[in-house]
Amino acid sequence: MKIKSILITLGICVAVVAFIFSFVVSVSNRAVNMEEMIYESEAAIQVQEKRRVDLVYNLVDTAEAYAGYESQTLKDIVDARNQSDSAQITFQAIAEQYPELKANEQYKQLMTELSLTENLIAEHRNNYNKQVKTYKQYVRKFPNKQILNMMGYEVIDTEYTEYDAPQDAPQNLFGE
Repeated sequence: MKIKSILITLGICVAVVAFIFSFVVSVSNRAVNMEEMIYESEAAIQVQEKRRVDLVYNLVDTAEAYAGYESQTLKDIVDARNQSDSAQITFQAIAEQYPELKANEQYKQLMTELSLTENLIAEHRNNYNKQVKTYKQYVRKFPNKQILNMMGYEVIDTEYTEYDAPQDAPQNLFGE
């Protein structure tokens, strides 16, 4: 009977130690996972900001080129009509098929992409700030803070992101 109670006590002690060890390890692992989520969120912001710069300038160039093409096409049609005699002008005006103008569609697409890009950046910044908030709360709570300190864990220095446009954000796209 005495051996049985010793084994039960020893089993309980081992279970308590295993539970405490598991808890300590899970606190540390969760802090590390949260760090990685912050880094991932920060990288997502940078990807969207790069997308902004790469995509927007290409779209602006495309919209400007297409507008220039349309402008030249219409000018050529008007010049050709002005060089014709008046009898042909009436006939040409009826029979002539004007090219379908689409520069406005290019500008609409540009504005849609700009809006989408800015919304994505804002969404990723919000996500980053949520990750930072969750991490900061986690590493400062009791008993997490004490456990992490005992394990020698170094809390990363994180700051909330600003919503100001960075210096490299596209501006004055049409040079006006």
